[in-house]
Amino acid sequence: MKKYVLISIILFNTIKLALAQDTVKQQRFNLHFQQTVITQYKPAFSAAYTGNNSLLTNSETQSSITTSLFGGARLWKGAEAYFNPEMSGGAGLSKTLGVAGFPNGETFRVGSTSPAIYIARLYLKQQFEWGTEKDTLTDDVNQLSGLKSKRYFSVVVGKYGMADFFDGNEFSHDPRTQFMNWALMDNGAWDYPANTRGYVLGATAELGQPTWTIRFAYTMSTTEANGAIWDAKVGKANTQTLEYEKRYMVNGQKGTIRLLGFRNNGKMGNYQQALALSTTHRNVDTTQAYGRHKYGFGISADQYLNKDFGVFAKVSWNDGHTETWYFTEIDRSISFGAVLKGSSWKRSDDELGLAFIGNGLSQSHRDYLAAGGYGFLIGDGKLNYAPEMIAELYYKINAYQHKLWLSPDYQFIINPAYNKDRGPVNVLGIRAHVEF
Repeated sequence: MKKYVLISIILFNTIKLALAQDTVKQQRFNLHFQQTVITQYKPAFSAAYTGNNSLLTNSETQSSITTSLFGGARLWKGAEAYFNPEMSGGAGLSKTLGVAGFPNGETFRVGSTSPAIYIARLYLKQQFEWGTEKDTLTDDVNQLSGLKSKRYFSVVVGKYGMADFFDGNEFSHDPRTQFMNWALMDNGAWDYPANTRGYVLGATAELGQPTWTIRFAYTMSTTEANGAIWDAKVGKANTQTLEYEKRYMVNGQKGTIRLLGFRNNGKMGNYQQALALSTTHRNVDTTQAYGRHKYGFGISADQYLNKDFGVFAKVSWNDGHTETWYFTEIDRSISFGAVLKGSSWKRSDDELGLAFIGNGLSQSHRDYLAAGGYGFLIGDGKLNYAPEMIAELYYKINAYQHKLWLSPDYQFIINPAYNKDRGPVNVLGIRAHVEF
């Protein structure tokens, strides 16, 4: 395997050198690659009962893989285009069911383990700048190197991931390189717009200033929960997301706070109506109708305490009346944690992370599950409700020249899918991540 990694690195570095201009200030083209393989194992655990969407009680091992190419091009003044073909395959534990804060952020709910190739991102970015204060951008994934004004207005149109522009966090955002749990890569209660593979069609506008940024997105919705087909009735099925980001310094160390609000509109089902319609077979999908909404907020903060140690915290909430449509079945969430670089043990590129998560449901959502209802991710046939509690610990190792990273990972899950009658669950994992 090491031989093939070395050959791939040499080939891609050669291509990148051929595409890049002599000066880093105005890079015309770039090309990047990533591959992430995650293998997770859970030993058997006890449960009083098991439903259609439960985490299986037997011991289990599953693996996932994603492979992505990232191409960027500067078209004209202020204009950039990005194209990301991607391949993914494999599966999460128990077909990615049975835990709201699912332990593998690289798995998708597509119903097939066979590798599939698709377009992850294809978008155009137009930026208008003013002022003399500049930031220097490095050659990176979906970023061309050069100078960028600290005062700008930009518009992005096309297909992308909402996490590309919203809900960032210095220490808890990317399951390919940081924490792997779903509730740590984004605010857990933000039902962020996406198709079944995590991407969306829409437009995002952003106004940037030296110490703050405000951004707004208007995006499409899918025709069904966790769906792959876009709803053509854009006037009735759409989402709006607004975020304010404030950057600051505390004792010479940088920190950021982000305030996010969202409203999702579409043909959604209502939990209370599903309970009222039937006493035997409760299915929230049977109550779907246009004119339904889900709204909520998220707060995310990160702060360096010194150059090697930082902390973060997130709080999020949604109204929980309509069914979960895009992300995961969390209506309230709080998480916090810390990340420490390995400088003190002479491994400055290594990283140790520890985080804790508490997830909850609205009253109508828990009543629906307790009565035997199912969502697209969880449902044990009945419910003895308690908050879902998760802890995650990982250690990221720079295994080869900042190109190959290995990360052992451990997650401890109490009350999976909010059920005191099941678990606790131990999940052991290993992640291999290649990037260049």
